[in-house]
Amino acid sequence: MQMNNHSLVNEIFLLGFQHLNNFKLLTFSLILLIHILTVSENALVIALVTVSRGLQSPMFFFLQQISFSDLLLSVLIVPTLLRTVMNEGAKIPLIGCIVQLYLFAVSEALQCFLLTVMSYDRYLAICNPLRYSSIMNHKLCVKLILISWLFSLSATSVVVISAATQEFCNQNTINHFFCDYFPLLELSCSDTSLARILIMTVSVPSVLSPFILIIGSYICIAHEILKIVSSIGRQKAFSTCSSHLAVVSMFYGTLIVTYVVPSRNQSQKIGKLLSLLYTVV
Repeated sequence: MQMNNHSLVNEIFLLGFQHLNNFKLLTFSLILLIHILTVSENALVIALVTVSRGLQSPMFFFLQQISFSDLLLSVLIVPTLLRTVMNEGAKIPLIGCIVQLYLFAVSEALQCFLLTVMSYDRYLAICNPLRYSSIMNHKLCVKLILISWLFSLSATSVVVISAATQEFCNQNTINHFFCDYFPLLELSCSDTSLARILIMTVSVPSVLSPFILIIGSYICIAHEILKIVSSIGRQKAFSTCSSHLAVVSMFYGTLIVTYVVPSRNQSQKIGKLLSLLYTVV
């Protein structure tokens, strides 16, 4: 169909990782193995927390939500990635690309908010242990999860609608293994300035505010741990936060390098490798 001398696009071609040659089967097998392990691990966590009475604490309840978010991300991205590896690219309908972008954005935003909620949980457990059980009750946990979902769905809806209303024509190839926002926006033959301003207006507070709250929580936690006299007590208190702190560092580290650092400072290949780190691993 022709409109204003432009051929409208209704299908997107994802390049994925090109020129794997003899490493294609090895790469496919490795990604598939990691995918199976990731899905199995997250499904097991969700099931255990659901059925086990001994795992009903707030920490495990939030961990269950994180596992669900990871599971959503893995199931959403990896099948498309595997297709691009074996076929040196994969076709996806434009509407399917928009849906994938939306669910990906929801999953990422949800993880930002959930990691913040978990840091607040750790803050209460260490800095206010006597009142922890009365404050962090099941009712509050459910409210925090619902608020996280609400913020994630609403913030990403605004951003994805701005992408969906763009006019895509002529070019339909994305040098990526899934439908990410900025690579998709590069295909638009409309003015994307408003869409780019909108994503910065929405995403920066959505990512930066949780990050600041996490940093604030850990500053308070570190101050409280340093006040503990015994080394065993300090080690025990720190061990309750170490795994969460590692996840936060990895998640925000890759997120900042991928989306905050200007794309001119990094090659597309490095960008895809970083995306691979937080979508597959």
